[in-house]
Order: sequence, then C-alpha cells, then structure tokens
Amino acid sequence: MFELALNFDKGTVFLKDIAERQELSEKYLSKLIIPLRAAKLVSSARGAHGGYSLSKPPEKVTVREIVEVLEGELSPVECLNNASVCDRAEYCPTQEIWRALAKAMAKVLDSYTLQDLVQKHDARKPQGAWNYSI
Repeated sequence: MFELALNFDKGTVFLKDIAERQELSEKYLSKLIIPLRAAKLVSSARGAHGGYSLSKPPEKVTVREIVEVLEGELSPVECLNNASVCDRAEYCPTQEIWRALAKAMAKVLDSYTLQDLVQKHDARKPQGAWNYSI
C-alpha cells in the first residue's frame, strides 16, 4: 500500500516491481492484494499498462483500514469480540485493560494515513537514496 501511495497519480504499479523494491515475495503480495481489492482499497488494470493503484487518495486511507482488512478486527484477545470463548469474560478483571489497549491501538492506527507515511518517507530519505518512482 505504501508503494501504491508513493505512485499515486503516476499510474499503476506491477506487483513484481513492488516485490523487488520492498524485498518481498511476489507470491506473498499476490495473496495480500486479493482482500485489499475486495475492500476497494486497491484497483487493478490489465494489459501493457496494467497493474495496481490505490482506489482513493493516500490521505483518505488510514493505516487502521489496511490492518483491519489484512488482519481482521483489532483485538489483543479473542474474548473482547467473542465472549463465548471464555466462561469468565463477564467478570474478568483484565477485560478493562484489553479494551483500553484495543482502543489505543485503533486510535494510533486511525491517526496515520498513507499520505503521512509518504511524507515521512520523503522527509527521511537521504540525498541519493532509493528512488521509488517508475
């Protein structure tokens, strides 16, 4: 998603190019792209100028959206979303801690967009460093 944000408004990006630049397996990325497309965070195009792109501007995509699409609900313990997995969920003394942690994680992830990551990248990139543009 970061690579797609870097290339927003520059056209589509091939998974093989993302895989190479981020030192990831193309096979792994191809599995990640499926739920991202289903969630309408990513668009695809076929053909010689095909590839993937963000479906909406980077400033409109929070890190939380991405994490929830790829990982599911933000919950440090299963019993927060499914009390039936624990017979003690109703009176558990740690539930308050887990709820606070889940809320804090959501708040932090909501506070960052893909555009924020691009700006941080640009600010930290030393002169002559990697060039991610295509």
